[in-house]
Amino acid sequence: MTDRRLVAVFAHPDDESFRPGGTLALLARRGVRVQVLTATRGGAGSRGDPPLCSPDELPAVREAELRCACAALGLQPPILLDYQDSQLADADSETLIAETLAIVRELRPQIMLTFGADGISGHPDHIAIGGVAAEAFRRAEDVPALSVANVSALYTLAVPHSLAETLGMKQIRAVLDEAITLAVDVSSVWDSKMSAIRCHRTQSGESPILIAPEAKQRLFLGMEHFCLSSSRPAPDGKIANLLEWLEN
Repeated sequence: MTDRRLVAVFAHPDDESFRPGGTLALLARRGVRVQVLTATRGGAGSRGDPPLCSPDELPAVREAELRCACAALGLQPPILLDYQDSQLADADSETLIAETLAIVRELRPQIMLTFGADGISGHPDHIAIGGVAAEAFRRAEDVPALSVANVSALYTLAVPHSLAETLGMKQIRAVLDEAITLAVDVSSVWDSKMSAIRCHRTQSGESPILIAPEAKQRLFLGMEHFCLSSSRPAPDGKIANLLEWLEN
């Protein structure tokens, strides 16, 4: 398949870089059109220490950081919705699902990527946007097929229990190792991933892994994990496979 497209649905600027950034970069290098959809501009997040901007400036600054990160990873410019950070769980879910589904219908990806029910960190925004993306995936079955396959696979970000335990990351909501569908070694795009992470200057003090020894950083950031959450055959009878996309 030469016309391969993936839409990654996240809550905040930086969600695209820390866990899946290397995989997204590898896919882009293999000719996949990777589109990040971000529901908020991260206005409730850190402004840096010392602060890099005023509270009122933070949404625009974080949008610029997101655009920087997507460029560093070789992705399409991101699509941003205009929801309030830390309030996705209280947003009108039908409206958010409809907006997400409209973008899916326009872009016609074969694969979607988002957070699982654990949100990795348990952040309510992560959990909410994961549920929205899952429902949009379900409803996308009704999208009429044209010359390409409908969206047929939904993957979620994950951290295996063994890795979280090795690194002592008690704040991570890890999944059982046997639930992991795919583990991706992103060492070949390490520099691109770290460049994307560094784009998020306001958030650099929020992740302890960034001040850990490089060996520990590479253990956590150098291997990315995913679960196949849902799938269905496309009209051609096939299910899009993330591993095949990475290998071809």
